Amino acid sequence: MNSEILIVRNLSKSYRTVSAVQDLSFTIMRGEIFGLLGPNGAGKSTTLAILAGLLPPSTGQITLDGLDLSKNLTTAKARIGLVPQDIALYPTLSARDNLVFWGRIYGLRGKELQKRIDEVLEIVQLTDRANELVNVYSGGMKRRINLAIGLLHQPEILFLDEPTVGVDPQSRNAIFKAVEALNHAGLTVIYTTHYMEEAERLCQRVAIIDHGQIIAMDTPANLVRSQGLSVIRLSILDGLIGSVEQQVRELPMVREVNRQDHTLNIHVQDAQKTLMEVLQITRGLSAQVTALEILNASLETVFLNLTGKNLRE
Repeated sequence: MNSEILIVRNLSKSYRTVSAVQDLSFTIMRGEIFGLLGPNGAGKSTTLAILAGLLPPSTGQITLDGLDLSKNLTTAKARIGLVPQDIALYPTLSARDNLVFWGRIYGLRGKELQKRIDEVLEIVQLTDRANELVNVYSGGMKRRINLAIGLLHQPEILFLDEPTVGVDPQSRNAIFKAVEALNHAGLTVIYTTHYMEEAERLCQRVAIIDHGQIIAMDTPANLVRSQGLSVIRLSILDGLIGSVEQQVRELPMVREVNRQDHTLNIHVQDAQKTLMEVLQITRGLSAQVTALEILNASLETVFLNLTGKNLRE
């Protein structure tokens, strides 16, 4: 059975009148990929910075592999790999020279450093481009070298903050494969992302954060089962769409109805059961259905249901 590697209890962070993180408590198991999901400004990056020892919490306790982070910060940091959202590279140096610089910061030297550089270049699939200057790299290649730097000192737990923002599909897939391979080898990963399909692919569990609080936490599959809404997309030919909408809104499994011209987007808990009731309504009103589609529940629909559909700046 996997043991606990990270225990977070009652974690909060405030800046004067702003509460960025509010009373977070959760546990990460050794060998797990754990996702932190949330809209812009929800508190994901602040939480990650606190867990990585870059920011002190206002209140709360973090225990990393039995070490109280506040009392053993230097020792704990040696076990942590951090890949920040902002690219942390020197553009006028080659990728290899960047790795040499950061490796020395980590305390690596000589043959040990060169061996480790070769290993991480292989992991991120950039061995053949290692001697090129970083300023000629694509955004995806820079992201991959950023990941390689976080792996140099062989951390026990890796924090990835939006590692695929602005990358090409090939680099994105390379990052996925690297994370999956590292996890299969035993590395624990905490992964923040805006992309729900990434979380569904990579994460064994996810926590959805909004306004600095955890509002849901479970496996992606369990969250979809318990809180996901499917969408029945129904198009009506004639002028009866208003009457259909009125009756559909009264069905017990319907949570929301959006109307666009002659199409209704009906958000429901149980699509199959509700579909029969919707079709009974259209038949009863003699409304002609011109198009019908069911969009199954997903982690994205769960996320939107819990955090809202309005844009966050």
